[in-house]
Amino acid sequence: MRDERPPSAELDTTRPSIARVYDAFLGGKDNYAVDRAVYEQVKKVVPHQAEVGWMNRAFLVRVVRYLADVVGVDQFLDLGSGLPTVQNTHQVAQQNNPRARVVYVDNDPVCNAHGRALLEENDRTHFVEADLTEPKALLAHPGVTAPLDLTRPVALMQIGTLHHVSDEQDPAAIMREYVDALPSGSYVTLTHFWDPGDEDPELHRRAVELERTVWETGMGTGWWRGRDAIGALFGGLEPLPPGLVELHEWWPDGPATREPWPEEHLMLGGLAHKP
Repeated sequence: MRDERPPSAELDTTRPSIARVYDAFLGGKDNYAVDRAVYEQVKKVVPHQAEVGWMNRAFLVRVVRYLADVVGVDQFLDLGSGLPTVQNTHQVAQQNNPRARVVYVDNDPVCNAHGRALLEENDRTHFVEADLTEPKALLAHPGVTAPLDLTRPVALMQIGTLHHVSDEQDPAAIMREYVDALPSGSYVTLTHFWDPGDEDPELHRRAVELERTVWETGMGTGWWRGRDAIGALFGGLEPLPPGLVELHEWWPDGPATREPWPEEHLMLGGLAHKP
């Protein structure tokens, strides 16, 4: 039976880090040889996984732009935010709403060091070290409660995070706790690795193979879940149209310029509103 304990957040450059491997996917420089080795192994199974990383980032940009510009949300809590890269949450939010406040949360020491150095570029952007699987402690953290008014609407973001939380930790229960604590008018957005199962047997095979590769390379944790299990992560909230969909289908910026690669189908995302 595989070890389902989350990898240590201690800085260890001899072991791959999820955040640093993701940075490698995006062409970043904040990674080590061990992370790049995992990236190369993953590419052998899913050669276009880097495009998946960029697709996930593009989804984040579209959601944040919608919330900040169209809806008028001015508070963002970005959980498991990872390493700073291009078009970060605060840059998109503050470009569309200069008053927007953003708190990034991660428990990886590399993310924390780089986050504070590169993301806290104004008094409306903050970085907090905390564990997203502990909602009560995280929402009570002074680094969260000082810059954000949790009696007003907040956009809670779980972009590419919950597929690293095991079934034993019960990610759906964790999210219900967050949703219950959020004030009315808040939004929840998430993306998650998807196993289509009987919906598409060939993509199901790819999902199983990719999950096995993640574990065998020592990258850390990663679970490809079914549509119903991912939908339950909204904590009882109904996603806004177009619902829980493949990322390229969520209000794209324009007509598609190419057909999605098979691995780009293996991720779902959505946005929900708390009445």
